[in-house]
Amino acid sequence: MRIAVIGAGLGGLAAALRLQRLGHDVVVLEGRERPGGRAYQLRDGGFTWDTGPSLITMPWVLEETFAAGGLDLHAEVALERLDPFYRIRWAGEERHLDFAAEPARMREEIARFSARDAAAFDGFLAALGPIYEDGILDAGRRPFQRAADLARFAPRLVRLRAARPLHRLVAQHFAHPRIREAFAFHSLFIGGDPFRVPAIYAALVYLQFLDGVWYARGGVYALVEAMARALDVRCGERVERIEHDRRAVRGVVLEGGGRIAADVVVSNADVLRTHELLGARPPLRHLRPTMSCFLLYLGTDRRFEALRHHTLLVGGGYRRFIRDVTRDARLPATFSTYWHAPSRTEPGMAPPGGDSLCALLPVPNLRAGVDWAREGDRLRDGLLADAETTFGLEGLRDAIVAEHRMTPEDFARDLGAVDGNAFALEPTLRQSAWLRPHNRDGRVRGLYHVGGGTHPGAGIPGVLLGAEVTTGLIAADHPARRTHAIAV
Repeated sequence: MRIAVIGAGLGGLAAALRLQRLGHDVVVLEGRERPGGRAYQLRDGGFTWDTGPSLITMPWVLEETFAAGGLDLHAEVALERLDPFYRIRWAGEERHLDFAAEPARMREEIARFSARDAAAFDGFLAALGPIYEDGILDAGRRPFQRAADLARFAPRLVRLRAARPLHRLVAQHFAHPRIREAFAFHSLFIGGDPFRVPAIYAALVYLQFLDGVWYARGGVYALVEAMARALDVRCGERVERIEHDRRAVRGVVLEGGGRIAADVVVSNADVLRTHELLGARPPLRHLRPTMSCFLLYLGTDRRFEALRHHTLLVGGGYRRFIRDVTRDARLPATFSTYWHAPSRTEPGMAPPGGDSLCALLPVPNLRAGVDWAREGDRLRDGLLADAETTFGLEGLRDAIVAEHRMTPEDFARDLGAVDGNAFALEPTLRQSAWLRPHNRDGRVRGLYHVGGGTHPGAGIPGVLLGAEVTTGLIAADHPARRTHAIAV
């Protein structure tokens, strides 16, 4: 029996590693010139940027993934713990908030805004512990293939009050508006509106204080390279369709007409495109993709020390901003941006004396009908002007010597992301667990999924745990057979 895993993103590579270690013959086929998917890399003039995820949490998930492929993570990649995790600054606010690794220091940071909220911090973390254990360690590591799986999990979700909106859970513990924003924004890292996603995603806060926030020397792409080194990766081989006889998969057909026979296909493509690959009608159930992102990759000839390794610059009208980009499908009137400055930790990511900066602005996806050829320049100029005048990065525009950008159109063209989404499916209650596309596809026998669009969801830990769930299903479905795996 042969297996084709479509997509050499982190999910596809993780699945291929696990399958290969089980004794299967694995070939990785990738449509782009290099592996990585959303976890790609850009280099120009001595500057290096991660174009996708840049913040590493739950390092033990990486360790387990590498070990499942017969690799030692720490022999392949050098990880460095970050402290603080990141800094948050607000427009018009002199104070900033550092997310410190040590709880005592975190309480001190919070106390600069509210002594009452500082005293509530320990109770907040204690309330998140059971949510993390049930929502991540349990539900995140097992499949939700049947309604009964959700029915068994739902009582725990209700008991933990983890189905209510995330911001309500945070507001129950904290009173100061800045502290509420600081402890509720984390769902944005996976494309979720903190005013709409379920409180189970508060576990994203807990796991950072539990396991830390980390940086991989060379960037997140160093993880991709380490995983790909252990596999037979063939780039420039794009899958055009999944061949099947309506009952079971038979293989994949490549652009250009090449065909690879397979008994099982594991798709790391955007799950919303599965019907296109199958040549089938769109599913009756409408699934909502996440917002997109507008990204600037900037190489500067001097350093901007006001930026930490990870920095959030929050503009005015934060709640309106979130609604604009997630629900109302319009460009925001203010700027709330995430900045990544890896040269703060690894100077070699930029030429001597310079900075390698990435600025990420959440924006609506392509359903908004934005003319990006026109609006891209306007957003770029406005974002940089705001960084200079509102947040004190004076001289930023004049210091730029290398520049690239990514818009929703690039997500759609380069990554095959439906509507140019940045994080696959919105992590709402109606699109989580059993209500999310299943790891084992129910339409065609032998078709499986990995990646941010399937259970448990987006983010580096999410897609790696999803690969574990999917390969476990393959092993259970085919316990006595040897398998040849192909990743595209």
